[in-house]
Amino acid sequence: MTDDILERQHQREREQERRRLREEEQKDLDVESRRGPRPLEGYAGGHTSWTDQQDDDSARQVHAGDAQASWEASERQARLEPEPEPARREDEPPPGGERSR
Repeated sequence: MTDDILERQHQREREQERRRLREEEQKDLDVESRRGPRPLEGYAGGHTSWTDQQDDDSARQVHAGDAQASWEASERQARLEPEPEPARREDEPPPGGERSR
């Protein structure tokens, strides 16, 4: 009895998922059937006077020192050495546990 109820519930969920996927596929097909420019999601569509040249100039200014900074950071990281472990006294237990007997 319980198996029948669960099976019906699962069947209903599968049908709902198939219906949702068909609807999404239909939306995709509708969009693909139309030609022309497609706005970005959430894009207001307003025009701007900003040009590609301004993007390039801005990027050169903002990221001008990135390569050098990255190289210097890598060099600093490469020079780092692990800290030596402090010397242990004989009466201290070994790290991570029990004393050996």
